[in-house]
Amino acid sequence: MPTDLGVTVEDRPGGLADIGEALGNAGINIEGLCGVGLGDRGVIHLLVEDGAAARVALEGAGLTVESESPAIVSEIADGAGTPGTMGKMARAVADAGVNMQAVYLATNNRAVAVTDDNDKALAALGM
Repeated sequence: MPTDLGVTVEDRPGGLADIGEALGNAGINIEGLCGVGLGDRGVIHLLVEDGAAARVALEGAGLTVESESPAIVSEIADGAGTPGTMGKMARAVADAGVNMQAVYLATNNRAVAVTDDNDKALAALGM
């Protein structure tokens, strides 16, 4: 099942490389990634197919997995390049009372969303 892992690393050269090496050495593909430096740490969201195996590999390499969540993965929406499309989609999800925790792009022209209620989010988007 597509899984989003939230990983924190020290914000320094090599933090992202540590993640990539740990997963690569375990034969786990990173299908999507979003990373942001916040002060002295980096917050990285990773899309993987096997969250449990990825968690074992990352923690075995001394990395901290902060969260593990089922992810909504879909083709990029029609009209995604049109101004206002993201706002309309985000508003529909918000009006359904769903919090978006992470949104990013993945391989093969896909979008990833992590929410506090995937079923309600999908219904709000008509998916």
